[in-house]
Parts: sequence; C-alpha cells; structure tokens
Amino acid sequence: MILAHAAAAFAHVPATLGMFFQEEGGAAAGGFSVLSMLKSMGWIDLVVVGLLFIMSIWSLAVMIDRALYFSAAKSQSREFAPKVAGALKDGRLDEAIKVADRSKKSHLAEVVTAGLQEFRSYGSGGAISDEQIESSKRALERSEAIVHAKLKRGLGSLATIGSTAPFIGLFGTVVGILHAFQQIATQKTSGIGAVAGGISEALVTTAFGLLVAIPAVMAFNYFTNKVESFDVEMDNSSSELVDYFIKQSQR
Repeated sequence: MILAHAAAAFAHVPATLGMFFQEEGGAAAGGFSVLSMLKSMGWIDLVVVGLLFIMSIWSLAVMIDRALYFSAAKSQSREFAPKVAGALKDGRLDEAIKVADRSKKSHLAEVVTAGLQEFRSYGSGGAISDEQIESSKRALERSEAIVHAKLKRGLGSLATIGSTAPFIGLFGTVVGILHAFQQIATQKTSGIGAVAGGISEALVTTAFGLLVAIPAVMAFNYFTNKVESFDVEMDNSSSELVDYFIKQSQR
C-alpha cells in the first residue's frame, strides 16, 4: 500500500521537472546578459546603478590620488631625513631649512620646516630661551595637525562609500523584486520563469553595490594604516628636533 502511494507520488516528478526546465529554458533563451537586464530595469534601479557607478569612479579617483601622494611623500622623506640631519649636526640651520623647502611633498619636511622657521624667528644670536623652544614645539604640533589632515583627505569618502554602497544596492534589489512580483500579479502567471528574470535583474544592483564597497573598504583600511605610520614618523621627527633645540640651549 505504501509502495503504491510512493509510486503514484513519484510519477508526477518527471512531469514537474519537465515543466520547470521548459520554463527555465524559455528564460535562458531570452538571455540574462547585463545589457538586457539594464534595458529591462525600471527607472529606480537605473538611478541606483548610476549612483553606484559614480561612487565607484569617485573611490577609484581617491585611491589613485592617495597612492600617488603617499608614494611621493615616502620617497621624498627618505631623501630629506639624512640631508637635514647632517645640516643640523653641523649647525647649519639655514641649510636645513633650504633642504626642507626643496621637499615640498614630504610630510616630514613640512613639519620640520615649521619648527625650524619658528626657532629661527627668534634670531640666531644669543642664548636659546625656554620660550623659544616651547614656541618651536607648538609650531611643530600645529604643523603635524595640518599635515595629518592633508594625509587623510578623501579617506572619509572611501569609508562612506564602503559602508553605504551595499545598502544602496540592496535598495535597488528590493525595488526590483517588488517590480517582479507586480508583474506576476498583472500577468497572472506562476512558476520560476515568471520571476526569474525580474529577480536576476534585481540582484544585479546588490552585486554591483558589493563590487563598489569591497575595494573601497580595503583601500580605506590600507591608507589609514599608512597615515598612522606617517603620524609616528612625524612624532619622532618632532621629538628629535625638540631634543636638538634643548641640546643647543645647553651649550
């Protein structure tokens, strides 16, 4: 008895699978290419795709700009550090400032220049006072803050794109799925083929959102680590320069 019911139940499986693959084959014949999906999208989904495309271009521009800026800062700082150290060791303050002025893109040069210029503004003759050292120290701190802001320029937009792009893509997906089910209600059809096209079109926006967000998050973390390492280098250079001023005042 049980075997008879099982045989009757499984007898309907071939017919059901045949209907499924016929519907799937018809959908595949229509094509699920990206171009065809874009053509069949509603205006809200197209706005979402356009917004994600703009965000991807913006994040790519920030990545290129920061990569070039950080590369130039690192290379110029490597050349600057030994030259300015040698000039200060020989007591040639004006030469050290000239070396710093030639390294326009070096984060270290910008900080050190501010301290040296403030130190020189008190005059080269006479004893070095505590006020002169403190004033130079404050100039170094101000310059560090300015350079830190320059280094972080654009990173906020990467963080924003990385955190919002998936949700923007998900919004497009929700709208697309609602549109697909509205078509089912209008056409009064059922089966996977009735919604496959609409759902696949809707999922494009989620995939695009993730494609935009993942590189932005990775780039944000990478450049943030670079900024932190540059901050450490600037702190060390400022501390060494203040120590140099203190040693000069004790001579």
